[in-house]
Amino acid sequence: MILRDPAALTASFGWFVATGARDESPEMAGVSHFLEHMVFKGTASRSADAINRELDHLGAHSNAYTSEDRTVFYASVIPECQRRVVDLLTDLMQPSLEAEQFDLERQVILEEIAMYEDQPPYGAFERANELFFGTHPLATRVLGTAETVSNMTVEQMRQYHRQRYTRDNMIFAASGMVDVDDLIEQIEGMVQDWPATAQVRPAPAPAFLAGRDVIERELTHQHYAVMVWPGLDWHHADRYALKLLCSVLADHGSSRMFWALIDNGLAESVSLYPQYFGDCGCITGFLCCAPEDAPLVEDTFYQVLQGLAEKPIEHRELNLAKNRIESHLVMSDEYPSNRMFMLGNAWLERGEYLSLEAELQRLAAVQLDDIQRMAALLTKEPLVRVEVVEAQEAGGESGG
Repeated sequence: MILRDPAALTASFGWFVATGARDESPEMAGVSHFLEHMVFKGTASRSADAINRELDHLGAHSNAYTSEDRTVFYASVIPECQRRVVDLLTDLMQPSLEAEQFDLERQVILEEIAMYEDQPPYGAFERANELFFGTHPLATRVLGTAETVSNMTVEQMRQYHRQRYTRDNMIFAASGMVDVDDLIEQIEGMVQDWPATAQVRPAPAPAFLAGRDVIERELTHQHYAVMVWPGLDWHHADRYALKLLCSVLADHGSSRMFWALIDNGLAESVSLYPQYFGDCGCITGFLCCAPEDAPLVEDTFYQVLQGLAEKPIEHRELNLAKNRIESHLVMSDEYPSNRMFMLGNAWLERGEYLSLEAELQRLAAVQLDDIQRMAALLTKEPLVRVEVVEAQEAGGESGG
């Protein structure tokens, strides 16, 4: 998938793999993210050192990430480096997965898990997803757990790679000053011997569950809470209305949550955002405040949401949210790297790409009735709530 811009000064390229935490069995939780790391540890033609040196020599802005349903590897370079960076990125998709490197990188992953769990909000988002999705694969933690990563074998990873990194399960996206003909010829020549067919993604029907949990941590001086409501999948026509509603409620300095909780100093942080998947979606809320203010902050948070029934969104609020999101889309589109992400993600998600103009038209078409219809999703109590509090010592005093 290519978006060529002859006026661009750079070119961006990326492999988008339709595999992530939701494709893992419970005992293999974390393998997609672990594999993302291992991709940079050597191929049949490049050592780990050679890969790092080549990226430096290219002056590439490069990275990778793993989520619930995808793994992405990308790089941005000047156009003269196109062929070299495409060769490197494509070579990385068939890593050696050597046992020695696997054992070394396992320790890096375990340290990353420990570090993540030791930082606010201490795994509250992951715990909320586990409660919300239950036995559904979307409950799987992207990093996995210390237990699953410790027990994983290199042969299990090799098998997973063979099953998921296949021609029909990967998309190559490019944007900017791209030599289209040369790119197509190069990619076709390099992937012809790859495995062709991926293992089918498990697709159990999502059954959202209700649950509450409290995470106790020593020396925690803030109160954190994560809430989850059922949302929309990424094919749903109302996803634009839901995005605008969340913007009106908790986006930046003109939102209802800002005036109710941030401007007056009651809360340090408040957010509300939709997350879309192919077969379902959710809406996640988050707040952070001083422990002594938690009852008032949470009460105010829910009052703002439940107040949508009595105080519907106004034209002024909707127009502000539209202007804010439209500006973000337009400014993001200035960069080839952002257009590359939009292109690759759109094809993974919906099998189609909407131009910036089409996206803006759909956003502009949202009416107040559409917003109010989405408001019904949030005027109910969240199905899941996870809070983080300071652990108490046996005598009842605060830990630490």
